[in-house]
Amino acid sequence: MEQSSTNTILPFSNYQKLVIALLALLQFTIVLDFMVLAPLGDYLMKSLAITPKGFGLVVSSYAFSAGASGILAAGFADKFDRKKLLLFFYVGFIVGTLCCALSTTYYMLLGARIITGLFGGVIGAISMTIMADLFEINQRGRVMGFVQMAFAASQVLGIPIGLYFANLWGWHSSFLMIVVLAVVVAIFIIVKIKPIDKHLALQSDKSAFLHLWHAVSNKSYQTGFIATAFLSIGGFMLMPFSSAFLINNIKITPHQLPIVFMFTGVASIIVMPLIGKLSDKVDKFMLFTAGSALAIVMILIYTNLAAIPLWQIVVINMVLFMGIMSRMIPATTLTMSIPDMKDRGAFMSVNASLQQMAGGIAALCAGLIVTQKSNTSPLENYGTLGLVVSVIIAICCFFVYRVSVMVKKKQANVVEGLPKEEFQLSEVN
Repeated sequence: MEQSSTNTILPFSNYQKLVIALLALLQFTIVLDFMVLAPLGDYLMKSLAITPKGFGLVVSSYAFSAGASGILAAGFADKFDRKKLLLFFYVGFIVGTLCCALSTTYYMLLGARIITGLFGGVIGAISMTIMADLFEINQRGRVMGFVQMAFAASQVLGIPIGLYFANLWGWHSSFLMIVVLAVVVAIFIIVKIKPIDKHLALQSDKSAFLHLWHAVSNKSYQTGFIATAFLSIGGFMLMPFSSAFLINNIKITPHQLPIVFMFTGVASIIVMPLIGKLSDKVDKFMLFTAGSALAIVMILIYTNLAAIPLWQIVVINMVLFMGIMSRMIPATTLTMSIPDMKDRGAFMSVNASLQQMAGGIAALCAGLIVTQKSNTSPLENYGTLGLVVSVIIAICCFFVYRVSVMVKKKQANVVEGLPKEEFQLSEVN
């Protein structure tokens, strides 16, 4: 039992490997649905006559609706079998993405993104709750490493293919591709995943509202919420205008855009499992700090670039995303280790909700900072945006440090006397 509180690397069972694979594929569809908006941004802004402020609203509408659904779902998140809860929200996400594919006006797309966010925004929280239930703390870094590869895979496979379809059949086809893949993943989850309901025996709050209140009023949990909110702000501020910046400022052509995202994703696919394994061996906060330092340096370089050759922008993007993604694994692994098993669903839902809302505010703020005189002119104030994001990353380090201290104290208590619920968790594995 003490192994879970040391740096011993615990092997995965065959069932755990299956769960990791399906969660990674599921996360791939969720991430792709969100991330494809950035490279499709220039297509959407031109075909639907959307201003930078309007596009910022399209991005943030998903975030705000996801934030609202996270709060609403938090009280019930620990009251049901996690598999059933996951499937309920995933089906809703598929319907919302189909609505995006069928949109023909700006307001239809805006409404479709709201529907998608209401369901899709909770799925990440449920997935992380499942990871925390089925895997020991010194397995979670590797699990996060593989699941976070969904971000990279969406760039290597999803985004280039989506952009290819957009160039060939229009941007609607990119969302249809996601719908087809998500349906296949949902079928495999129904058939292959066992019920995940061990947490139901630990429930003491009969009222969903009371359960939510206990989660949000816990001071340790509040620190985790704040850390996650700051973690998400940087990505939400920088990503929405990436394709518009590359096309209009760096002078990358729409046909060259998939190359940039593909090579960036390849670099991330190589780095993610290594970071995950390293996160299970070394101090997670130190690893997060190193990734943050690299990210700040590269963001300040990237956001102040002028027109440069394609190979140079590919290299810069690869290093930039290595820094950004290297922050995500240790920070998320630490944060998911804060709550007790009986509160994990509520904690992860509230955490995802605050993350999405913070990201929505960030996207709106980015839309106010970045300006564009016409839909073909260069973006202005992008360098200012990079400076703001860098400051936010530095502030985030303080809160992740506090999370790290709490998790270490919790692990020390586990060594001295393992809590009952953690014994139950170990028995599941």
